Amino acid sequence: MRRRIWLLSLVTAVLLAMSAPAMAQGPINPQHSDPAWQASYWNNASLGGTPALTRADTNIDFDWGAGSPAGINSDAFSARWTRYIDVTPGTYQFTVTSDDGIRLWVDGTMILDKWYPHAVETHSAEAYLGAGHHLIQVDYFEQTGLAVAKVQWALKGQSPATGNWKAEYFNNLTLSGTPALVRNEAAVNYNWGTASPQPGTINADNFSARWTQSVTLAAGTYTFKLTVDDGARLWVNGHLLIDVWYEQAATTYTGQIFLPSGPTTVEVQYFERTGLAAVQLSWASGATPQPVPADTVIVDDVDPGFVKGGATAGWRTVAEGYNGRLTWTYNNRTTQANYNWARWYPTLQAAWYEVFVYIPDRYTTTAQARYWVRHAGGYTLRIVNQSANGGNWVSLGTFRFAGNSNDYVSLADITYETYRSRLIGFDAVKWVKR
Repeated sequence: MRRRIWLLSLVTAVLLAMSAPAMAQGPINPQHSDPAWQASYWNNASLGGTPALTRADTNIDFDWGAGSPAGINSDAFSARWTRYIDVTPGTYQFTVTSDDGIRLWVDGTMILDKWYPHAVETHSAEAYLGAGHHLIQVDYFEQTGLAVAKVQWALKGQSPATGNWKAEYFNNLTLSGTPALVRNEAAVNYNWGTASPQPGTINADNFSARWTQSVTLAAGTYTFKLTVDDGARLWVNGHLLIDVWYEQAATTYTGQIFLPSGPTTVEVQYFERTGLAAVQLSWASGATPQPVPADTVIVDDVDPGFVKGGATAGWRTVAEGYNGRLTWTYNNRTTQANYNWARWYPTLQAAWYEVFVYIPDRYTTTAQARYWVRHAGGYTLRIVNQSANGGNWVSLGTFRFAGNSNDYVSLADITYETYRSRLIGFDAVKWVKR
């Protein structure tokens, strides 16, 4: 009798899942950290009605002269470009050049409004951009005559010339005070041995240095390699990608991150205590498999231990993230029928493990990803701001696990944020024995 009731309940649940509306699905426009602008063009000057042309534009850098985009009127047309960008926190100067009108929004706030017919003009405005991802929107119209639309931005007062590193050296271990030496350098590729970077100016021991550069890269996953003796930290677009700030013999570390196209800020901090001194940085496009330390278990979203449920149509996969694949979906505000959920089941010993979740750099705009850790002592909730931690492993804490099928981490699309306003990334989970 009990089995019959269980089967009836199971059938009912399946029927409800099949009949329930699909939650957390559909396209998003534009995508999080887009490698290009999503562009719409109208054959009128008011952005009215259905666009006559939609396409991806790598840059807003157009001088059509007396012409126009293919298939669009040479006069009396308009356009809108939208894109998410991920930047190093700081104050940015946005510069637009247009003929005729143009407007620029940052995260929904209009910071530049030149919406009137005019000859070619250039205008600038500033906006502070914090950690995370930011929506940029540009509207444009052409009335008659020449047509020009150009937009660019740069970190104010902090980005050295592209192609050169701004190098700052300090005669202390903490990058403190005024640098004793500032210069441009072509590469971070040094093996000083027991010598000084600049004899007579910089100590041979007990010094530190900072290198910053803005580089323009194509969209894709990049592997950064850093060799140091002694300690260093590497930031890429504001993400702390490698953190080995301690004394050590020459050791090589790697980190991977997805980068959208456009300006990318790279910063290296370094210190030398005593003995030999070396610091070398390089990067290349493409992901490489990362070594898994002993007593570490990783369950990725392509592994058998990854199980997901809910509305099938609500799931999306992208060739990015840890080992080149991630799963994502939209959020639900609260629990709904057929909501999307996933679990990561590891094969562990009965022991203490620290749990980490990998946050992909894209498709992660939620600030309230609710991870549940199932361990020997029960359940523990950890809330992670995915938007602010893209490209990083985030620790959920250390727990004692039983070493059986009751060990897992779960995540659902329920975030208590506005319905379908956020993206949730489901990638890899790591257990490190402690």
